[in-house]
Amino acid sequence: MADFSMAIGRVRISHPIIQAPMAGVSTPALAAAVSNAGGLGSIGIGASSVAAARKMIDDTHQQTARPFNVNVFCHQPEQPDPEREAAWLAYLKPLFEEVQAEPPASLASPYPSFVENEAMFEMLLETQPAVVSFHFGLPRQDWIDELRASGITLMATATSLNEAFQIQKSGLHGIVAQGREAGGHSGVFDPAGGPELGTFPLVRLFSNYCRLPVIAAGGIMDGRGIRAALDLGAVGVQMGTAFILSPESSADDAYRARFRDGAAIETRLTPVISGRPARGFVDRWSQEVDTPSALGIMPDYPIAYVAGKALKAAALEAGQHGFDACWAGQGAPLARSLPAAELVERLMEELKLASAVGR
Repeated sequence: MADFSMAIGRVRISHPIIQAPMAGVSTPALAAAVSNAGGLGSIGIGASSVAAARKMIDDTHQQTARPFNVNVFCHQPEQPDPEREAAWLAYLKPLFEEVQAEPPASLASPYPSFVENEAMFEMLLETQPAVVSFHFGLPRQDWIDELRASGITLMATATSLNEAFQIQKSGLHGIVAQGREAGGHSGVFDPAGGPELGTFPLVRLFSNYCRLPVIAAGGIMDGRGIRAALDLGAVGVQMGTAFILSPESSADDAYRARFRDGAAIETRLTPVISGRPARGFVDRWSQEVDTPSALGIMPDYPIAYVAGKALKAAALEAGQHGFDACWAGQGAPLARSLPAAELVERLMEELKLASAVGR
């Protein structure tokens, strides 16, 4: 029988499946269910306070004794610019007026980057999750060294070969090769360039030029996709969109309803919701807000996100769903509504079948 276990750093799991962190959608229950089923569950704490993050970690520990991943955001700290932020609010004002709401009077960052959040760093050292992963970049080297020395396995997202080389040089244990097919925020270090490459080219490049284990992320929804990633050199896959419809996720009814369009589903990358490129269902954000003029006045992430979330809330209050900002990858039409553990089991059955057929 084929061995599909995956080893990264000190962590070994029986199935080569990582559930993507998906801040705001992943829950301790979802992460625990995936870990208990033999994969690696994840929680995203990038937008959380230290107290809320600690509670999420504690809640996950209470539901599983197996390893799970804790993900943090390592974006370069935003540069406040009152003039640009005022211009952005003025640009969005007609959309707020359409739903009979006023835009925020001003914008300020809703949460700090991990790179400047020493309290979050100390909390991770104290709670000792089995895995910590970085998104949008890397923290300072002495923090990486201390987390690694404490026994925590470290991974980071890369969207280019240059980013993968930086991750390897920093002494991490694994690289998440995130293609532009992936739902949610791209982990690109410099958001000005945006993600360029697809998942499979990234996997081949990283597998060929890097010595670290590579995890494929983006557009993978079933066992055949997992098999393809493994054949190209990945040791496992990271899947987010595939788990959104699981009852353990925190996706609301409107979010789940978007998947009912099946083959007609369309997703698109846009930076205008949060200030960083992110892929989600096509709505008025990508159709009307994302224009060349918008890109010139858009505030830094996550300052822009404050305006984006305010417009979404105002539209929902008015009974409109044109600004829902529901993240999803290009594989969304293949999503299945299954409990997380059952989905992991189904994926492994599909992987074994695909592996047998390929021999």
